Amino acid sequence: MIFLVTDIEFDFTDDCGSISEEHKKEIYDDVLGEWEADDEEDLTDEITACTGWCINSIDFRHVLK
Repeated sequence: MIFLVTDIEFDFTDDCGSISEEHKKEIYDDVLGEWEADDEEDLTDEITACTGWCINSIDFRHVLK
């Protein structure tokens, strides 16, 4: 399935150091857009694996062909 991620919030509180606002924006910009995944749970797993950050909330739509 194709998902269009329209908004996402990460849990940046797990950071051992500090993460700049610029770096956070880069992560958001990289994640927003289309993702291919088996289902909603797989989508969150894929994004977490790619970014290394846990997701607090996510908004997405299914893309129909």
